[in-house]
This record gives sequence, structure tokens and C-alpha cells, in this order.
Amino acid sequence: MWAAAGGGGGQAVHLAAEDLSVFGGDPWWLVVVKAVFCFAFVMVTVLFSIVWERKVVAWMQRRIGPNRHGPWGLLQSLADGIKLMLKEDVIVKRADKVVYVLAPVVAAIPAFMAIAVIPFGPPGNEVSIFGQRTAMQLTDLPIAVLYILATASVGIYGLVLAGWSSGSTYPLLGGMRSVAQVISYEIAMGLSFAAVFLYSGSMSTSAIVDAQTDRWFVVLLPVSFLIYIVSMVGEVNRAPFDMPESEGDLVGGFNTEYSSIKFAMFMLAEYINMVTVAAVAVTLFLGGWRAPWPVSTFWEGANHGWWPMLWFVLKLNLLLFGFIWLRGTLPRVRYDQLMKLGWKVLIPLAMVWLMMVATVRALRNENFDFQEIAFYVAGATLTVLLLSFVADLFRGKGEPEEPDGGGRGGEGEFDPMAGGSPVPPMPGQTLPPVPRRRPRHERQPVPVGAGAGGTDDARDATGATGATGATDATDATDATDGEEAGDAR
Repeated sequence: MWAAAGGGGGQAVHLAAEDLSVFGGDPWWLVVVKAVFCFAFVMVTVLFSIVWERKVVAWMQRRIGPNRHGPWGLLQSLADGIKLMLKEDVIVKRADKVVYVLAPVVAAIPAFMAIAVIPFGPPGNEVSIFGQRTAMQLTDLPIAVLYILATASVGIYGLVLAGWSSGSTYPLLGGMRSVAQVISYEIAMGLSFAAVFLYSGSMSTSAIVDAQTDRWFVVLLPVSFLIYIVSMVGEVNRAPFDMPESEGDLVGGFNTEYSSIKFAMFMLAEYINMVTVAAVAVTLFLGGWRAPWPVSTFWEGANHGWWPMLWFVLKLNLLLFGFIWLRGTLPRVRYDQLMKLGWKVLIPLAMVWLMMVATVRALRNENFDFQEIAFYVAGATLTVLLLSFVADLFRGKGEPEEPDGGGRGGEGEFDPMAGGSPVPPMPGQTLPPVPRRRPRHERQPVPVGAGAGGTDDARDATGATGATGATDATDATDATDGEEAGDAR
């Protein structure tokens, strides 16, 4: 199998053989040491990410943040873990106990497995560990990226089983949201990976990094990178796509009925998945363990020894900072907006982009120069845009217009309280006008000295006074409510 190094223009594509013979020859104790290192690396990164998130969000919101446990609050994550472990472990009566206890384990364990195929350094540049030369990667597979997708898909079963086994409504809704969200965004994620496979000619993570010798895939495939960035935020249920655990309408989502260490395992799984998807982004699009462009040009040893691990960690933490920045910046979207973005934007965009990438690769294999490739791709793009514009012009021309008032089904005026509870209007429907209080200049003045009884004029004046007084009281009440709502906001 061969991997393209990503040359530009009409130049010949440099090919490098995919060689996995360096893996599988380590003694058993070294395999154990490397596995423990991968586990420890993920755990330390998670502990750092939690503290960093609280610090960064506090800085963005002008708050103090953790500053008690350890220097600069660096031990806050460890203190939180100890606190959760010492809390009372409660199992609700209506829960399916076996599945209820198993769900956090199913969510957490697959999250660790993907790091096994992530390269921390070049396979050919072996380092010495206790006198034994070995590659800076636990193992690699010819289908390593598919292995990562498989482990990520297994982890979602933990969220689904947690919501179902809790025996409660809101956790069940959170679990169902998790299923729909992961299915929606894994399709776009897989399509973004397919473009990388076309350019690298391999699904091996080490071969994909080796294919980025001359140019990173974030430059060659920017649309695939953006699609993956959005998809990975939805994949790990992070803000603004944290619908499965939306406390505004689901109390806490799939983990509502969990406490103590089982609740901590769900939080651990979320942060481990953050590390995993960020590591995959670094490997597939940001050159993996390779040094950035300015450093690699004037320092020949930047990609040798233990230095590649430094570049990998820096890129990884840069993407983790992106997760934190999104959480502190963007509000949570509605669930229909989440589904619309996944199915109507990301998936069609990824499919069109994949076809364009495949066309470019086919034209380059036929020795077309860059100008002809750009001409064909631009012509196809303009044709698609023109057809979509014409379709929008003629869309809805033969449909009958809805009557004024936008009644449901085209009959009568839309009544939002027809079913006993308020219902929002459908597209094309309008709400009936809301009665408003009279303008102040139309209100009748209150006569001075008007009594409650006496002549008809006095009674009329009293009626006018009562109506005006009620209106003014309503104005005062509305003003007070408005101020309280503003304070609450």
C-alpha cells in the first residue's frame, strides 16, 4: 500500500511505503510500560484540562477560579475526584441494577482504547526505554482510523444504557438524544476522514502522518478539517452541542440518577473523548508529531529524539483550548438547530467536498496540470450553485397560498391554546394580535373630588377612575416584572 506525501500543483506525487514491521516486536514488559504510559498520559491530560477549563472560563467571565488546592489551584481536579469517590453511592429503586452499574464502565473504557494507535513520534526514530529501542507508539494497524471510529461508537452505548436503565423519563430522553446526535455527526466525521484517505492512500495513523512531510492536510483539505472540528464537538457532547445533558430541560440528562464514582466515570469519559478526538485531529490534519513550519526549517533535529512528543502535546492542548473557548463563548443551540446542522449542512457539504477531492485526485493521476484541474473544479462548483439558485426560484410556484392568519392546515385562525397548552406557530402561521393597553393620551383624566355614589356623572367618573387606576396598576406591575426579569438575567 502506498501513501501520498501531499505535493502541490501538477508535480508528481511522492510515494512512501507503509511499513508496520516496527510494531509487534517489543518484549511483553515494554508493551506493558507503553500501555501504562498511554493511560497515564490521558489521565494527566484530563486532570490538566479540567483545571485549565475552569481557569480559562473564569478568566473569560472575570471570575477568580480555583486557587485553593495546590499552587494556582492545580490540584483542584484531584480534590474533585477524591470528593466524588467519598460521596454516598445511591442506586435508584426502579433502575435495572446490572445495566445501571455497567453503563459508566461501557462509557469510560472505550475512551481509553483509541489512544493506542496514536503516534507520538516517527516509527523509524526509535527511543531508548530501559535500554530497549522502541517506537513512540503503542501499536498501529492498516485500518487504525476505522479502529478509532469503532471504539468511539461503542462508547455511546454507555450513555444510552445509562438513560434507559435509570427508570426515569429525563435520563431516557438524554440517552435518545445521544444516539441521534452521534449518528448525525459520525457520518460527517467519516466523510471528512475519507478525503484524508484519498490523499494519503492509507488508513494507518503513522502512514497518514508520514504523508504530511511536505504539507499538512489542514492546508490541502481545509474543508475536511472544518467539518471534523464541528463534528468532534458534537461527538463528545460539548457546548454548544451538549444536548444530552442539557440541564435547562433535562435536569442533567442521561446521568441524572447517578452519583459518586459512577457519575465521575461519565465525566471522565467526556474529557477522555475530548483528548481522543483532539489527538485524531492532530494526527490526521495537523502533521501529528511533526514540528511546525518555522521550527522545522532551521532546526534539523526538531523531529528526532523526544522532541516530537513536545510538538504533539502543544498541538493537542491548542485544540483542547478550542473546546474551552467554545464553552465560554457560545450559548447552547436548540435541538432542531443541532439536527439541521448535522443533516442539512455538514453531511451534504462533506459529500460534495469528497467528490471534488476525488475528482482532483483522478485528474492528477491522468497528468492534468493545475490550471486545468482548477478550471474543471470551478466549473462544476458554479454549475451546482446555478442549479440550486434556479431551484430556489421555482420552489413553491405551484403551491396554493395560505390564507391570511395562517391557520393550522389552512382552515381558520391559528389558536395557540386550542389543545389546552401553548403551542408555537408552524412555519407560515401567525399568532393572533395580543390585546394591548390603551395609549396614555387616550385615557380619561380623573375628576378631582369625584365620589363613589351620587349622580350618574359621578358614577361615570368613578367608572373611568377605576378603569384608569386598574390600567396604571397594570403598568406598575409590568414595570416591576420587567425590572425583576432584568435583575434575574
